[in-house]
Amino acid sequence: MRRAFIKVTMLAIALPTLFSSCATIFGHSSYPVSINSNPTGANVSITDKKGKEVYKGASPATVTLKSGAGFFGKAEYQVKISSTGYAEQIIPVNYKLNGWYFGNLLIGGVLGMLIVDPATGAMWKLDTPPINVTLSKSTASTEIPTLKIVDIANIPQNMKDKLVRVK
Repeated sequence: MRRAFIKVTMLAIALPTLFSSCATIFGHSSYPVSINSNPTGANVSITDKKGKEVYKGASPATVTLKSGAGFFGKAEYQVKISSTGYAEQIIPVNYKLNGWYFGNLLIGGVLGMLIVDPATGAMWKLDTPPINVTLSKSTASTEIPTLKIVDIANIPQNMKDKLVRVK
């Protein structure tokens, strides 16, 4: 009877240790990303590394993005900020390895290290600060190039001096 009690106690201590995962406990599998722009109300579009749009809206915005992209894969996003009359800006959102992931080695969480943290994405943490962008005025010309046929008699003299005869 005493032996059975010792086995159950050891099992009760061993199972939580084996199934623990430090990054999942101390980290997150998704993080909020704050996006601000000047001018406010700019169009915001976020795409993942496969090019799929995961968010579309206006600034300011706070969007929660997953840190994992499949088993052992970290997520990557592109935030595109644009507004009429301003140059578009694209900012990457990066993740890096979470230091708590290696806590699995200290605690003995083999399953946490090989299964739980990689599957939940908790092994990655946000490496991008809040996004604050000031859009610059667009320098692109809004004129559409056109072809005009003009009689030589209607060209000013200063322009006639620059003409080249084609044979």
